[in-house]
Amino acid sequence: MDTGRLVEDIRTTLKAAGDAERARGAQAYMKSEMPSWGVRVPDVRRITKAALKHHPVKTPDDLRQAVLELWRTAEAREERYAAIDLTGARLVSGDPGMVPVYEEIIRTGAWWDLVDGVAPRICALLQANKETMTPLLLQWSKDPDMWIRRSSITSQLAAKSATDTRLLSAVIEPNLQDKEFFIRKAIGWALREYSKTDPGWVRAFADTHMAALSPLSRREALRLLF
Repeated sequence: MDTGRLVEDIRTTLKAAGDAERARGAQAYMKSEMPSWGVRVPDVRRITKAALKHHPVKTPDDLRQAVLELWRTAEAREERYAAIDLTGARLVSGDPGMVPVYEEIIRTGAWWDLVDGVAPRICALLQANKETMTPLLLQWSKDPDMWIRRSSITSQLAAKSATDTRLLSAVIEPNLQDKEFFIRKAIGWALREYSKTDPGWVRAFADTHMAALSPLSRREALRLLF
């Protein structure tokens, strides 16, 4: 497949849908050096979905190629959102071959909107490939890159009753002393989400780690439990 046509269709349509005034506000809000075209996220998703329907991808390798081409050559943030949207295709759901793609997105995106955009994909990979993903996420939890560590912590946000609490503890604990806002926020977020499923476990974790949990992490973790 000529993935270039898919990429060009997405890029051209996104650019045409831009709003200059909204673009200035979006770029300022994201504190991003990369320009924005001012396309709303739901519209990015709609445009990406339509382009994928018009240029159907037949193999996982073709999809990976399209994602990375769009990501690496992006001129505006919306193109990177579209690249992440492409990774939601059923063709690669739970495909371990996507790990290097997600890792590149996390390391080179290096900001919360892009990093958190692949969190649901990593969760799906974990559920489908626990034997290989569990040790990888444990490794990620100690990576020098803050965003990789954040991704290990948020890797089970959507897992609900399928959450592996041993893994959740194991990826949080090495990061309890971290002073980075985005790590502390991620710890609280991960615990808060799981509190919807097992409030007792979260409360016990918070009590056990009371001295180590930052005020921000503890406040976020217990927000739904008061």
